[in-house]
Amino acid sequence: MGKLTDLTSKGQVTIPKDVRDALGLRPGEPVEIELRGEGEAVTRRGPVRVTADPARVAAALERIRRVQRDHHHLAEGLDPDSYMAGLREPVPLPREIGE
Repeated sequence: MGKLTDLTSKGQVTIPKDVRDALGLRPGEPVEIELRGEGEAVTRRGPVRVTADPARVAAALERIRRVQRDHHHLAEGLDPDSYMAGLREPVPLPREIGE
């Protein structure tokens, strides 16, 4: 699939739409160009960079800290005997189900 495109005065090249679609290229994503020899270069999709909104990251970390603080007792766990005793205890049923 050879395509011809022009180089601008700023050194930019427009990648034709069908090539962008075939490579899965999206605006703002990195493009890797590998030189292969005299006059030949290979263009491929580069590694996708993930950027996060600092406010969203801070809010998520605060939620994590709140859960850790509110449920710290769960992290301590139970010894095996207490765990097994809890499994053996009868589960109380709602009145209408138990009758």
